[in-house]
Amino acid sequence: MTAIRGAAAITGAASGIGRALAIELAQRGCDLALADRDEAGLKSLAAEIGTERKISVHRVDVGEPAEIAQFAREAVAAHPALNILVNNAGVALMGTFEEIDQAQMDWLFDINFWGVVHGTRAFLPHLKTRSEAHIVNLSSIFGIIAPPGQSAYAAAKFAVRGFSESVRHELAAAASPVKLSVVHPGGVATSIARSSRTGVGVTDNARRAQMIDRFEAAAKTTPKDAALRIIRGIERNEPRILIGNDARFMDILQRFRPGTYWAPLQRRIEKMAKGK
Repeated sequence: MTAIRGAAAITGAASGIGRALAIELAQRGCDLALADRDEAGLKSLAAEIGTERKISVHRVDVGEPAEIAQFAREAVAAHPALNILVNNAGVALMGTFEEIDQAQMDWLFDINFWGVVHGTRAFLPHLKTRSEAHIVNLSSIFGIIAPPGQSAYAAAKFAVRGFSESVRHELAAAASPVKLSVVHPGGVATSIARSSRTGVGVTDNARRAQMIDRFEAAAKTTPKDAALRIIRGIERNEPRILIGNDARFMDILQRFRPGTYWAPLQRRIEKMAKGK
């Protein structure tokens, strides 16, 4: 069991799962180092949590390694007892592989994958000095299955999964006090789809609107419920944290049909879209 105590550093904290996690961790006695590009969102969150906990806010673009390194230095200086890191920040990109260009794919990887790697590297030396510590890396159900139209996102989230599993095994082999969980959320009701970028080759705005509508119709899990599930996973030192019945279903389907899961899953999605 990992106790929820000390302080937590959270990227992408201004909205969605990151915001909900900050609120729930604060209620459990954690101080917080909150990072996001959205400074107004961070200030709003800090005001909502109040003065019961020590909170520091940091404007950070996780696509910039130097900013992550600075965040780690400032977070540890402000919170010497920091023992939880949540690499949560992420973005989405809509379009088939041929509709997105290399610059867009690089942009997404810099945030969704390299942001996790650089965050882990920047905080790990400090976390290893704690008697117990925990790293939480956000992958996705698209780190387990890979739908069409998500080549960049799925590639990055599969990479987060592989990176996290390997580092977890290394930490265990070294008898490190640092534990690591990788999180695979299904549909969570956040703004990630609505704020996503569209491939440069996408000219059909109606298709983008349809994709957003389908995501929001399927996103049944609230950010609070996602946060509570992650906290339970931290407490239990769970190596893999699946969030939502949809994620659990898709994980099982992929295990039974690793090469052919998409056809039955697509039929299920189309039925849901039609309200059947």
